[in-house]
Amino acid sequence: MPTTSAENERPSGKAAWAERSAVGTAWNCVLVSAVYHGAALAARDWLVRYLHERVPSNLGAPLASLPRFQNTVGEIEALLHTSDRLLGAVASEAEHADDDAPASLAQSATLAKLTATNNAIRAVELGLALTGNPGLSRRNPLERHYRDVLCSRIHTPQDDTILAAAGRSALDAAIHPHA
Repeated sequence: MPTTSAENERPSGKAAWAERSAVGTAWNCVLVSAVYHGAALAARDWLVRYLHERVPSNLGAPLASLPRFQNTVGEIEALLHTSDRLLGAVASEAEHADDDAPASLAQSATLAKLTATNNAIRAVELGLALTGNPGLSRRNPLERHYRDVLCSRIHTPQDDTILAAAGRSALDAAIHPHA
């Protein structure tokens, strides 16, 4: 029997995401997250240069010499390092998985997306807190990087969907531990 054009159409939005294989979901999450991770890395690079170049006259030394700035940049590094390792691990797992990979790969990937994109947002927010008004100026790339990383929230799967699925999975596992 011939198929109609309606039968050949793929669903969009959440329905399309739900139909992806675990490997497809993993790659989607890794690739989307990598874009925003890259924006956060660019923001960090600009921030580090800025902190070395900015020498307030009352301080007589670069902002980079102050412990508060060093600690916050260290926190940014920890966030970005965690995301880098996490995305690398999921990418490696997806690369070695076959088309029948378990749903746990998809869940790992969605949780990695949640973590990496939230880490990107937090890292850039910390940079903005250090720079104050200069970081919010359109003359400086930090403002654009912040807008960029905030866009990570709109990509499917979104945080609420990821958290609800992870919560259901954990609650189901408590009732059916060997399922």
